[in-house]
Amino acid sequence: MKTRKSVSRWTAAGAVAALLGGTAACSSDGGTEAAVSQRPAAAARGAATTACASGTYVWFNVVQRDVLTGVAEKQVLGKGGGDLTRPLTRLHTPRTGVTTETGPKVDAAAALRSLGSHIGGAGEDSVFSETGRPAPDLDGNPTHVDGPGAIVEYTYVREVVGDFRLTCPGGEPSTGRAVGWSVDGMGILDCAEPPRALKDGEAAQAAARLSCGAAKV
Repeated sequence: MKTRKSVSRWTAAGAVAALLGGTAACSSDGGTEAAVSQRPAAAARGAATTACASGTYVWFNVVQRDVLTGVAEKQVLGKGGGDLTRPLTRLHTPRTGVTTETGPKVDAAAALRSLGSHIGGAGEDSVFSETGRPAPDLDGNPTHVDGPGAIVEYTYVREVVGDFRLTCPGGEPSTGRAVGWSVDGMGILDCAEPPRALKDGEAAQAAARLSCGAAKV
C-alpha cells in the first residue's frame, strides 16, 4: 500500500471572547436608592451565569477517532503510475466547540485547553483550543504514485470528544461536552489491498468502501 500522512499547517481562526454586560434599571422617579439596590442583584445574576476561571476539570468518556473528511473517486493508473487528479469531495466538516449542559457557563477556550492537556500530544498545540476555527482545506499538493493500481486519495482528522465536570471553590459545578480535532492528515490507498491491511484504520477503510466498489463493502 502506498499511504502517506501529513499534518497541515494550522490556520488560526483567532480567539473568541464573550463579553457579558449588565443593564442598570432606574426607578420612574430617578431615585438613587432604587438604582443602587438593583446593582447587587444584577451582579449576582451575572456571576451565576459564568463559571470560575480557576476551577478543576475532570474528563471522562473521552474518545479519539480518525474521521474521513474528504475522498476522491478511484483513479486507475498504468505501469508507470502518475499524478492523482481526481478532486476530493467533502464528507465531513469538523468543528471545535464546548457545550455547557448544567451549571454556570464555562469558558470554551479554557475547557479546550484542559482537554488538550488531558489527551497530550497534538492536543497541546495552541490551535486545538481555538473555538470556531475553520475546517482544513481539502486541496493539497499534487500526489504522484509510482506504479499501477486503482488508487484512492482521502483526507481525515482525528476527532476528540469528551465529557467534563468543572468544580469551582465554593461555587456550583458545571458539566458539559467538548469537541475538537487534533490532526489533519491525508493518505492514498490501493483498492487491491484487503481492508484489514489499510494502515490508516477507520478513515482509510471508509474511503475504500466509498470509492473502491462493492468488493470493499
